[in-house]
Amino acid sequence: MNDFLDVEVKVIQALQANKPVIALESTIISHGMPYPENIQVAKKLEEIAIDAGVIPATICLMDGKIKVGLNDNELEQLAVSKDVAKVSRRDLSRVLASKKTGATTVAATMIAANLAGIKVFATGGIGGVHHRAEASFDISADLNELAQTPVIVVSAGAKAILDLPKTMEVLETYGVPVYGYKTDNFPAFYSAKSNLKVDRIDSVEKIVKIFNTNAKLGFKNGILIANPIPKKYEIPYPEMQKHIEIALEKANKNAIKGRELTPFLLAEIVKITKGSSLETNIRLVENNVALACRIAKAF
Repeated sequence: MNDFLDVEVKVIQALQANKPVIALESTIISHGMPYPENIQVAKKLEEIAIDAGVIPATICLMDGKIKVGLNDNELEQLAVSKDVAKVSRRDLSRVLASKKTGATTVAATMIAANLAGIKVFATGGIGGVHHRAEASFDISADLNELAQTPVIVVSAGAKAILDLPKTMEVLETYGVPVYGYKTDNFPAFYSAKSNLKVDRIDSVEKIVKIFNTNAKLGFKNGILIANPIPKKYEIPYPEMQKHIEIALEKANKNAIKGRELTPFLLAEIVKITKGSSLETNIRLVENNVALACRIAKAF
């Protein structure tokens, strides 16, 4: 993989010294937030990790390489670039071969983290099964990646714009362990809990023990740790569902689907909530990074 993998020196040194490292995705920078909020959030997330004694490795594709760990110039370039490809598993080879800049989704970040030897990855929310998927078959590649790539993914559940019951069913079908961190209810991204029950786990040491047991059994799947946003920052679930229904209706009227659907819905919800959902999004990612750091240190 030396031809494609470009790992930052600090990340290499930490991995060789068995020091804690966490992976961070880059779509939140290029597609999730406007400039300059995106670069501010990206730097803040790395700062949270560093303050916790953990090396952050933000991942993206640049100049025909899978970059694992970005310097300030590379972060800035990613934040201001207008032509950044959104990269999942199927896009990796094409974007690398064309030497375009690409921001990694949950699936692609998991692949890159695993190649580099990073066990823990913090994100906002995973992708999943979209509403009306029985007609469109619109299901995120993130779910299949969790079934085949051994990385611990810390998220605030799945994105609330999705069909959460169907998402949980697919994860169960794929044999992906899903644990609620100190909660019995599956988080709903902007909201601390949905109406869905989930297996509870109360310590980072238990998470590490389960991951290591998986490895000893020869299992290749990842583990999803569903970490609820602190209640003081959440948008209550019933309120958020009303906003999502309005955004879904608008997307349906405008025939928006495929890879354009998620960014459209998230942007619409920011408009509907007059920006409060963006602030909530930032808070939940910060919370996930903090937990990912504790898990990485527990190894």
